[in-house]
Amino acid sequence: MKAKVLRERSADELSKTLSDLQEQLFKLRFQKSTGQIENPIKIREVRKDIARVLTLINERQAQESAR
Repeated sequence: MKAKVLRERSADELSKTLSDLQEQLFKLRFQKSTGQIENPIKIREVRKDIARVLTLINERQAQESAR
């Protein structure tokens, strides 16, 4: 997921995206532990997407506190 796309979303949408990504990561880790995962690289991609969303959330909070 591109940061440009994420920047266009509202705070509520970012929170929803974050929870969806965390749930997806949990499922992928579970699949990995049971040996059912088809693409283990997907775990890395989801972790990076989570980091992007958290970065945007933190940036917005910093901007609000600076005002």
